[in-house]
Amino acid sequence: MVASWPILSTLLLVPLFGALLILLVRGEQEQVDRNVRHVALYATLVNFVLAILLWVQFDPSAPGFQFVEDYPWIGETIHFKLGVDGISLFFVVLTAFLMPICILASWESITTRVREYMIAFLIMETLMIGVFSALDLFVFYIFFEGGLIPMFLIIGVWGGERRIYAAFKFFLYTLLGSVLMLVAVLYMYFTAGTADIPTLMQHPFAPHVQPWLWLAFFASFAVKTPMWPVHTWLPDAHVEAPTAGSVILAGVLLKMGGYGFLRFSLPMFPLASVEYGWLIFALSMIAVVYTSLVALAQEDMKKLIAYSSVAHMGFVTIGIFVLNPQGIAGGIYQMLSHGVVSAALFLGVGVVYDRLHTRLIARYGGLANNMPKYAVAFMIFALASIGLPGTSGFVGEFLSLTGAFLHDSWIAFVAATGVILGAAYMLYLYRRVFFGELIKDELKRMKDLTLREVIIFAPLVAAVFWLGVYPKSFLGVINPAVERLLAVHHQAVASACADMAGRQYRACRLTAMAAKSRHDEPLRPVGVARASMQAGMGR
Repeated sequence: MVASWPILSTLLLVPLFGALLILLVRGEQEQVDRNVRHVALYATLVNFVLAILLWVQFDPSAPGFQFVEDYPWIGETIHFKLGVDGISLFFVVLTAFLMPICILASWESITTRVREYMIAFLIMETLMIGVFSALDLFVFYIFFEGGLIPMFLIIGVWGGERRIYAAFKFFLYTLLGSVLMLVAVLYMYFTAGTADIPTLMQHPFAPHVQPWLWLAFFASFAVKTPMWPVHTWLPDAHVEAPTAGSVILAGVLLKMGGYGFLRFSLPMFPLASVEYGWLIFALSMIAVVYTSLVALAQEDMKKLIAYSSVAHMGFVTIGIFVLNPQGIAGGIYQMLSHGVVSAALFLGVGVVYDRLHTRLIARYGGLANNMPKYAVAFMIFALASIGLPGTSGFVGEFLSLTGAFLHDSWIAFVAATGVILGAAYMLYLYRRVFFGELIKDELKRMKDLTLREVIIFAPLVAAVFWLGVYPKSFLGVINPAVERLLAVHHQAVASACADMAGRQYRACRLTAMAAKSRHDEPLRPVGVARASMQAGMGR
């Protein structure tokens, strides 16, 4: 489907237009800061409305990418090409949903260099939406790496005492991982003769090359996710980042890694994705168990939530690489849920930090007595993080564990321990902060949620219950895209195995065993599947 009007380009341009308007604001400093905040808020609200319009107009039954825009850029083979499918659509919506909340969360806490701060966030929105809508390899890479710069500045300029250390650690980790991906991008371009992502999804890269390409992309996506053991930049970045910086880091930036696995690793390197599945499972299971135990030992609220993010993203990577519909849909749903819940939890920490200027759990206690609205809101988000039925966290974890069980029951068993540990550290945090007697004078003086904070939390609470109570409104869009992704993946594996004399690749052995156990007919060569899907791939 080609867009009747360039809605994706508009989504990219509105924040940039807002940033330009902010540059033109003049007057007294106090008046400038107030006007800058309003411009940023209005720009992000307009983008959110556009994202909802994108969702409403999306046709889940249509194959491939929709709202495709294709503009010649560099030569004849590199285009500025945009489009979304059922996998990327909700990440665009999630980004547009969280950005106005970030602006409101920074309304009073950011008082220095307000103009530059708002510009950084607006540019960040453009770059993040670009990542999820890019259909050209080089355009994707530019957006993917471009997001480093505003996030580096947000942490380094408006962060805490150790902000410089945290900012450079974040920058170096993510940059070093992306150098290998750039080499792989160049190889793919010169080998296939195109940078068009839908075309590359159909290109049969040589079996002996796929592992190297897969590992190059893995190096970048694993850091962004982040996976154990390349997760150590995340707690420092979260602790030092301003509240809104933590919200956008956990809510959107971490999803770029999981999205990259779905968009590139599975369809473009199918043999390697199966061959290295054991590596993903091993690292993910360690992440789920180990970082949950580390979270239990934390005394800083932000660090606890940061380590919980690593554990939750472990469920995501397990779900993606079990390579069945339940697992992949669960991984995507878990990313959406985590984007909402982790953002809400960091905002919750920001509420008490703005009042008492400390994140240490030991400094709190009994807040439910004088902050009941805040206690109820935080409880909802904590239960969603645990995965209570009826909340967003349950659906993603349930589907991911179901997919893992269908693949290997031991993987599901180990991952399930993360659910128990998740309940332990979240309830530990809640009990220490909200229950008990209110005996400290500084806590007695703390006020409940203001109107601005209620406005911030209300849509997040609504999203938690919507995702938890009526998942069909999301899975109805996600599932067809997942089925098409798996069709391309399985057919590519079957075609590659048919072209090879032996069964030396694990993917070939597994495919043969699965076909034999199901008494299925052999899978058709991938060329047949490609021909049937070519028109829907947005070429």
